[in-house]
Amino acid sequence: MRKILSFLLIFLLSFTSASAQNKDEQTIRTLIEEQRQAWNTGDKEKFMQTYWQSDSLMFIGKSGVTYGWQKTLDNYKKGYPDTAAMGKLDFDLLEVKRLSVMYFFVVGKWHLTRSIGDVGGHFTLLFKKVKNKWVIVADHSS
Repeated sequence: MRKILSFLLIFLLSFTSASAQNKDEQTIRTLIEEQRQAWNTGDKEKFMQTYWQSDSLMFIGKSGVTYGWQKTLDNYKKGYPDTAAMGKLDFDLLEVKRLSVMYFFVVGKWHLTRSIGDVGGHFTLLFKKVKNKWVIVADHSS
């Protein structure tokens, strides 16, 4: 009887853990989709809501490392001043991997379809659970 109860307890704990991981992973995927939609409507501020609103946010792009939420938003506004420059964004998520209860690592491709010429590249994101909310704390896009 003890073996059956132990087995059931282990099964339930692993199911609960897998369920939580699946829920968190789906939340991450939903946040990335919401970013895509915000970008495609020209709303950079809404796009930035997935990022950690902190001076410690790290963004790494072709110009090097930028720290801070506001500075990252300012760079997006400078680099993509209008909807023609923004184009239509698509993501292809290659990997969404839990690193711990507090962190997820995401690897993907991005592509902008634009009348002024398409561009694209790859990205890595580090998501952290801050105040019970998943946010991007580091973004390396190239």
